[in-house]
Amino acid sequence: MSLRTPLSRVLGHGSAKEGTAHFVSQRISAIALVLLGGWFLVSMYLLESTAYLEVVRYIGRPLNSVLLSLLSVIVAYHSYLGVQVVIEDYVHAPGLKLLALIGSRFAHTLIAVASVYAVIRIGLII
Repeated sequence: MSLRTPLSRVLGHGSAKEGTAHFVSQRISAIALVLLGGWFLVSMYLLESTAYLEVVRYIGRPLNSVLLSLLSVIVAYHSYLGVQVVIEDYVHAPGLKLLALIGSRFAHTLIAVASVYAVIRIGLII
């Protein structure tokens, strides 16, 4: 029989106090993706042709390049949040979990930087 209170038995074993912030971040990024994804689909539909020069001109417009960069970064961030939850839930070896989380962060950061660089590079062609 333990003389400890139920509260003292669970302190330090429960939530890391990050779940709510993670949940809210995921929902906000999802809302941003719905809005930016809608803009992207409509703008692709309204594009006169898919010829190379037409697409380069499209990306070269300042508003389009900013919104495409924002879309790329938010897609990478939202994907990172989702992959993080999957790794935390299904990878049980502590060392492997840490390695997977670090690898995921680096991969998603690399994808975001590369996509923004590509948009800037294409935008500067014109």
